[in-house]
Amino acid sequence: MARRVATIEELSGLARAALGTRARLIEVSRLRGGTRKGVYRLTMDDASTAIAYLWDDGENYWPIAESPADELTNPFAAATGLDLFEAAHRLLTGLGVRVPRRYLIDRSQEHYPADAVVLEDVPGEHLEALLARDPDAAQPVLARLADALAVMHGHAGPAFGKVALINSGGVSRGVSGEQIAFDRALVDLAEVARRDVRIRAVRDRLEDVVRQLFARVRPRAEFGLIHGELGADHVLVDAAGQPVLIDIEGLMYFDIEWEHVFLELRFGEHYHRLERPGLDPARLMFYRLAMRLSLVAGPLLLLDGDFPDRAFMLHIAESNLRQVLTFLP
Repeated sequence: MARRVATIEELSGLARAALGTRARLIEVSRLRGGTRKGVYRLTMDDASTAIAYLWDDGENYWPIAESPADELTNPFAAATGLDLFEAAHRLLTGLGVRVPRRYLIDRSQEHYPADAVVLEDVPGEHLEALLARDPDAAQPVLARLADALAVMHGHAGPAFGKVALINSGGVSRGVSGEQIAFDRALVDLAEVARRDVRIRAVRDRLEDVVRQLFARVRPRAEFGLIHGELGADHVLVDAAGQPVLIDIEGLMYFDIEWEHVFLELRFGEHYHRLERPGLDPARLMFYRLAMRLSLVAGPLLLLDGDFPDRAFMLHIAESNLRQVLTFLP
């Protein structure tokens, strides 16, 4: 199915409301990424630019998998929507963690027929591109990112769950974060086994490993603030060399080990610059398997729809499936 792309005519009113009437919108380009929302660069006739996020159902490539009532109380359900973005942006800004400056939040649908936000277009490249192009130049940025993570992970939450829920007095479902991760791992394992013969053949053995690793995790009532999907592709580098976090809707209070497993996976040889002492080895091991299962099941589910970069998603699923198999004794 060909996706509809927002046009200059559709976004002109939003651009005027966010940026004023002195400049005119002359170009709109949909940026790569944004599987649950549309991400567009707005270019004005005075050469200024901004970024628009559009939470339009037509921009969401994921099949409907969760019920709306479940999304906020389940830490691992789809992290999408303006409410999640606004709560995360407010908290990170208050903590001094750099995120794109906000020009406009619009729930009125007067300027575009969906919730929208217009943000600073951070001048610079993704940290992922900088690491590939000039790893030495990226080292100060990694050091600043480590500082930002220390601030976030040191910000204690009263309970586990999405920031928008917990900061408004809500309560996540489930008895603990690790229990939610365990339940999700079993669902992901069943989904992957249904789709792949290699996992189907060893499903019972893998389930035994999941249960064994989970049994080693001791209860905890301390939760830090985590991004949830912080790869180098979710970090921009501004003109001053500061890391700028994007795709922040998944911000939640949770075990910081979950974040570090993702950082370890995505930053690879550069992870040592972000490493933190004192992490729980049992949680790390359990979350490594749970996250690998998620990174097989998620991409395969996404491919049930019309996501365009299918080879990329298949690569993610295959590489993580192979890692899952290494957990077998």
